[in-house]
Amino acid sequence: MDWLPIVGSERSVKETRLIVGLGNPGREYAKTRHNIGFLCVDALARRWGLVFSRRRARAEVAEGQACGQRVILAKPQTYMNESGTAVRGLLKLTDLAPSDLLVIADDLDLPFGRLRLREKGSSGGHRGIQSIIDQLGTDRFARLRIGIGRPPPGVDPIEYVLTSFTASEAAELPIIFERAAEGIEVLLTRGIAAAMNTLNAAPTTAPRSAPSQ
Repeated sequence: MDWLPIVGSERSVKETRLIVGLGNPGREYAKTRHNIGFLCVDALARRWGLVFSRRRARAEVAEGQACGQRVILAKPQTYMNESGTAVRGLLKLTDLAPSDLLVIADDLDLPFGRLRLREKGSSGGHRGIQSIIDQLGTDRFARLRIGIGRPPPGVDPIEYVLTSFTASEAAELPIIFERAAEGIEVLLTRGIAAAMNTLNAAPTTAPRSAPSQ
C-alpha cells in the first residue's frame, strides 16, 4: 500500500487516525511496563489484520483499515524521551493534525489495567507525552493511559517502569487490550465523547493492582 497524504476534499470523505503507542525500542525493553503502549498497538494490529512492515519518520508503521476508516499505527523508535520527534514527523508526512492523533501510554497513577481517555491535557509527568507536547507545541491531542500501578514501597518509579510484568499481570494483558480496542473502535465510529464514556468506566471485573515485589 502506498503512503499517501490526505489532502483537500479526500480528507473530508474518509477520516484518518494516527494511533501511536509509546515505548522503548530494543529486546531488553519489549515486555516492560513502560512499553505497554507498544504492546497495545501490537494487539490492535493483530485485531485489525495489519502488519508493521514499514519505517517512517523514525517509527515502525502499520497502515490499513479499521471500522471503515484509515488507520496508521506507529511505534516510535526514538526512545521514550524523544517520542515527539517521531510523532511530529509522522503528522507532517501524513498531512494530519494533532486532533487526528491518539497516543497510548503507561500510567503509574492508575491501578493496573485501568484505562483513561482524555482529549487534551498535561503530560502528568510522562516524559514521552511531554516530548510530544513540546514537539507539537500543543497538548490538544487524545491520549489513552493504561494503568500499571504504583511501585512497591522503596522501589524507584524510574526503575519500576522498566521492570517486566509478572506472570499473572501478563496473563491479564489480552483482556486489557481487548477493552482498549473496543473503546478505540468507539472513538473511530462515534467520536471521543462516546469513547471516553466507554473507556473511563471501571470494568465489571477490575484487574488487580500490581503486587508487591
